[in-house]
Amino acid sequence: MKIKNRLALYFTLISTVILLIALAIILVIFNSFAKSDFYSRLVDRAKVAAQLYLEADEISPDSLSHVRERNLKQLPGEVTRFYDDRNGASFIRDRQQYWDSNVINMVRKGRQVEFTEGNRQTVGIYYNDNQGNFVILTSAVDIQGHRRINDLIEIMLIMIVWVVAGLFFIGRWFAKKALEPIDDIIGQMQQVRASNLSMRINEGNGKDEISELAQNFNRLLKHLDNAFEVQQTYVVNASHELKTPVTSIIGEIEVALNKKRPNEEYEQILKSVLNDAENLNETITGLMELAQVDMSYTRAELSPVAVDELVWELADHWTNKMGKGLFAVSIQHLPDDPEKLQIPANKSLLIIALNNIISNAYKFSDKQRVQCDLYADSSHISITISDKGLGIPAEELEKVFQSFYRATNAKDYKGNGIGLYITGKIISLFNGTINATSEPGKGTSITVSFIN
Repeated sequence: MKIKNRLALYFTLISTVILLIALAIILVIFNSFAKSDFYSRLVDRAKVAAQLYLEADEISPDSLSHVRERNLKQLPGEVTRFYDDRNGASFIRDRQQYWDSNVINMVRKGRQVEFTEGNRQTVGIYYNDNQGNFVILTSAVDIQGHRRINDLIEIMLIMIVWVVAGLFFIGRWFAKKALEPIDDIIGQMQQVRASNLSMRINEGNGKDEISELAQNFNRLLKHLDNAFEVQQTYVVNASHELKTPVTSIIGEIEVALNKKRPNEEYEQILKSVLNDAENLNETITGLMELAQVDMSYTRAELSPVAVDELVWELADHWTNKMGKGLFAVSIQHLPDDPEKLQIPANKSLLIIALNNIISNAYKFSDKQRVQCDLYADSSHISITISDKGLGIPAEELEKVFQSFYRATNAKDYKGNGIGLYITGKIISLFNGTINATSEPGKGTSITVSFIN
């Protein structure tokens, strides 16, 4: 069953139950009111009968009957009886006692009682008179009241049928309207293929659960898009980047073996082979990092990482590697709450990303001093790594984060263009941003930012 039909059914059932409870309460109140009204009428008839029979001593019984019939319209199945102190019937005699002594004594004790006998309603009153103390019992069937109750039940049943049908169609219409954004999202999802993972679902302007669903699906698409891109980059470029230095090494060795040469030429060839081997090693290292990022994209386990502690760990590592004073850390601002310094990330991948930036800073500044600035407040964390090296042309700042791209002024430096590409993917995986500012000849600053 579709959700819209299920919601309409649930809405109808709940509304029907509430309606039935309300109608049942109305029916009970109406029935109680009808009974109470009929009891009042019976009490009035009993009192009028008492006045007619007990107060009018000079009027003959026949005249009393005439007055009673003229002033009191007979109720359906009406029975009225007078009983004296000995529980004997008075004034109105018949062959049957009609009510036994138990009922008569109950009225005498309670002074005024109301009770039902089958479909009959009965009232009894205790009446003091100069002729004696009498118990007057009056009983009748409220046919008109029963008819009204039955008519009311019939009207309610008809109303329930129509109202329930109306509630279902109204509920289905509301459910359809409420779920229209989900239908739109489903339609957009059906267009997503492996070839267009860059596509994004319309998140709308709302802040409801549907917008949250679209946002989470877009995060998943972004995650998959990055993972596929990393994987495709590895597959497409691995063979080419490995083949070039290997081919060069093989060619140089073949030239060396082609004929005997002086030691100086062998030394020159070996230096060239060593250079190609170093390039090959750097390429393999970059590709291994790329492969590690690829695997982590599919099964990265995130845990809180304290950014300030991570920066000091990097400072210790690069100080030991490059020498004292060559890696400077500046804490510009820290929040009062230590938890605001934590981000959900994979620490090993984050270290790879930041090490790639720092490594480039040293490489393109000829191992000059590198500055690391940390700024954090209650909503934002940023790490800026600056060098005083070669710099990047302004038109190439965005391109340096592409796979295997190298700036035009960096061709004389060893490298393969994988490092910043990997860094960008890792930072993106942890919902961070990375951007670079540079001035050729004066240095480069790369800032990694996270929102917490």
